[in-house]
Amino acid sequence: MPKLFAAPWRWYLLALLVILLDIATKVWAVEQFMHGPALQIVPGFLQFTYAENYGAAFSFLADAGGWQRWFFGAVALIFSAVVIVWIRRLPQGRRWEPTALALILGGALGNLWDRILLGYVRDFISVYYGNWHFPVFNVADVAISVGAAMLVIELLFFKEQSETSSKNSAEV
Repeated sequence: MPKLFAAPWRWYLLALLVILLDIATKVWAVEQFMHGPALQIVPGFLQFTYAENYGAAFSFLADAGGWQRWFFGAVALIFSAVVIVWIRRLPQGRRWEPTALALILGGALGNLWDRILLGYVRDFISVYYGNWHFPVFNVADVAISVGAAMLVIELLFFKEQSETSSKNSAEV
């Protein structure tokens, strides 16, 4: 296997793929929906639209006056550095945990790109039902959520199994 696809590089490449997909979909959303109508995907439930999020998740601190851009940027940068080291230190045979971490890393850096470049994060996926609206989100948010869910699933259901396989591979 070429070194580029060996651990940990394969996981960093997955994170890069998430970043590129996130940026490409955000550019597409800006072109399609910034000045135009929303696109109904599943009427009454899912649409593509355009929104700018100046805060964190669910627009937390969106009206804080601007300092939050740099605060959330610094948090994302520090967190990303921790995840990069975490992935590097994982045993070679692991798949689930580094995949989850790569998704989280790619999502964090995708949103960080927006935050540093624009001062806000571009969102475009809207889930709603009647008068209820979930906060608008993007591909980076999906990657972070899926990665976090994968980590929780591993912690709850597979932690002992992964620790045992790590010990066995270390003994060989």
